[in-house]
Amino acid sequence: MNPLYAKLAKTLCGHSTKIAQGEHVLIDASQTPALFIEALIDEIASRGAHAHVNLSDRRITRKLAMVSQGEAFAVDADCAMHQMKKMDAYIAVRGADNIFETSDVPHAKMAEMSAAMKDVLDWRVRKTKWVVLRWPTPSMAQLAQMSTDAFEKFYFDVCTMDYSKMELGMQSMKELMEATDEVRITGEGTDICFSIKNMPAVGCGGQFNIPDGEIFTAPVRDSVEGVITYNAPTVYNGVSFDSVRLEFKKGRIVKASSPSNAAKLEQILSSDEGARYIGEFAMGFNPYVKTPMRDILFDEKIAGSFHFTPGQAYEEADNGNRSQIHWDMVCIQTPEYGGGKIFFDGKLVRESGLFVGEGIDRLNPEYLLG
Repeated sequence: MNPLYAKLAKTLCGHSTKIAQGEHVLIDASQTPALFIEALIDEIASRGAHAHVNLSDRRITRKLAMVSQGEAFAVDADCAMHQMKKMDAYIAVRGADNIFETSDVPHAKMAEMSAAMKDVLDWRVRKTKWVVLRWPTPSMAQLAQMSTDAFEKFYFDVCTMDYSKMELGMQSMKELMEATDEVRITGEGTDICFSIKNMPAVGCGGQFNIPDGEIFTAPVRDSVEGVITYNAPTVYNGVSFDSVRLEFKKGRIVKASSPSNAAKLEQILSSDEGARYIGEFAMGFNPYVKTPMRDILFDEKIAGSFHFTPGQAYEEADNGNRSQIHWDMVCIQTPEYGGGKIFFDGKLVRESGLFVGEGIDRLNPEYLLG
């Protein structure tokens, strides 16, 4: 067994989910090598806990989505909820030979399936200890425009880094964000302002996602004004979008455009009323992740990026927005991507992707890699 498998399993079961004796842990794996699943089972067993495994495949998921009706989705959701309620922790390992496998499934079908599983997702997020990660595949290496060997090294560097080094900087940023009212973000194609007054800020240093490295909150729901242009490509339900531009008035998306899949963009944003409001604002700072690769678990952690998310708000930073979607779209503000600035109550806190100010500067790559 690759020794890095055991190291990653320890990170997931120790730092991320803190598996304890007697707990039941669901491993939800898709197109993941058996040897890594075995490493997870061994690590869970070594902690005196019980492993349970679900295996899936994206091609099978696509086929079921194409042929299933509402009753089938409802039964699947009932079974999944029964299982989830018996779990103390959840570890998802999601590999994919083709991330666009569901791109030809009608949007209405994907929306119906997502709606059926929403209560299961909410239970998992609110009631279990959980962590989600991708598994590296040649298709991911292609999207990252790297060789398979180089991508594997990158993957294990970012997934097994010392996430504890983020704690001091995240605490400083949390205190600053929770004392802030108005946020303004400027950059190429972007000039947007909103309030985060009285909203909690939550630092993410490897507890829920691997890779990790972000701090998030939510805007006051009706406070968003202006325009934002996302310069990282994004994939939602197997459909790819580039250069998405959103315009806001009184918190609501009143105009949306994308050179690719404009009609699909409108369909998704029309899923429900909450899809046209923002449920999350976050800043990414993982020093190993520098360029987008159409995988949101990586892209939203890009050092010098922020994401501004249409749809459902998280319970930990809840602005009241409810939706069946949660679509993290990313804008990178490093010099290579056009730069940009973030202001809190008129004070510059990040410029060209680097944090400015005592304490929060510990989230810059120089400190995290030092």
